[in-house]
Amino acid sequence: MPALLSDIALIFGRYARQTLRSKFQMLFGVLTPLLYLLFFGPLLADLPLASRGDSWQVLVPGLLLQLGLFGASFSGFALIIEKQFGVVERMRVTPVSRLALLLGRVLRDALLFVFQSVLLVIAALVMGLRAPLGGILIGFAFVAVLSAGLASLSYALAMKVSKPHEFGPAVNAISLPSMLLSGLMLPMALAPAWLDVLSHFMPFRYLVDAVRAGYVGGYGTTAMLYGVLMALGFVLLSVTVGTRVFKKAGA
Repeated sequence: MPALLSDIALIFGRYARQTLRSKFQMLFGVLTPLLYLLFFGPLLADLPLASRGDSWQVLVPGLLLQLGLFGASFSGFALIIEKQFGVVERMRVTPVSRLALLLGRVLRDALLFVFQSVLLVIAALVMGLRAPLGGILIGFAFVAVLSAGLASLSYALAMKVSKPHEFGPAVNAISLPSMLLSGLMLPMALAPAWLDVLSHFMPFRYLVDAVRAGYVGGYGTTAMLYGVLMALGFVLLSVTVGTRVFKKAGA
């Protein structure tokens, strides 16, 4: 375990320094949800979107998880570039744990998207969001867990494909339906009955419902329980899949 933690810290440090040198990468990811917040949020200001809380307490949790969903899903692009330049080949001959090669990258991604989430929440507070501190922190935790799970799957997919034009369509085919059926923008309770039922088969819906519950102080609700269980199950499954792919590929 000490050796594994040391390896994870080594890999994390490498990619963290790489990210810190690219201010564009740190800030660009938050641009899309920020635009939604600025231009879409005011349209919902006076609409009754949920039985509890105002429109900001409905929209902002969805934007946070949208940030994690789309950002982490495309994390594997960087790995494809590294494969093309031989970085992955050089890592294969090192004694570093294959699990650490995955977790070091994933930890960097999770912290990056939490940082971007903080910027988004600050902007939302300026625009009128009011939410308990506990709910805001819960939202950051869900972003971290979602990002870790999706980044693990993204890296696993990147190990299986060799070109970016193969990777992008595959990610889009999964992430776009996930966004639409998870109720990220608007609660699925507002949807027709058949669409609401269909959305219950989308795991991310439970995470969105949990964060929205936290933003109105519903820490002990069923939605929070289901969200926590789904998030933990998803990240464990994703990291397991990613680790197996890395070990099998010798990366």
